[in-house]
Amino acid sequence: MEEHLEDVQILDVRELEEFDGPLGHIPGAKHIPLGSLGEQLGEMSTDQPIVTVCRAGGRSARANLMLQQAGLPNVANLAGGILLWRAENLTVVGAAD
Repeated sequence: MEEHLEDVQILDVRELEEFDGPLGHIPGAKHIPLGSLGEQLGEMSTDQPIVTVCRAGGRSARANLMLQQAGLPNVANLAGGILLWRAENLTVVGAAD
């Protein structure tokens, strides 16, 4: 997926402290905490697929379901979350090493 970041919308549903925290976030990720997602669904474009991400995959799976139930097409969950992304040595922004 790292090679196709320009082709998808990355939706990070972690809390702000996590998004800006030591694990960092995926470049270009849009930040909407899971608790606010229902109110901010209109901010997501339907022009590109959406990939939800959180720390390990649980919250992003719930976000994925919310987006699908709202009728947004082409939604996927990043299984393993930012923890797996980092374990694979993929690019992050704002990480403390």
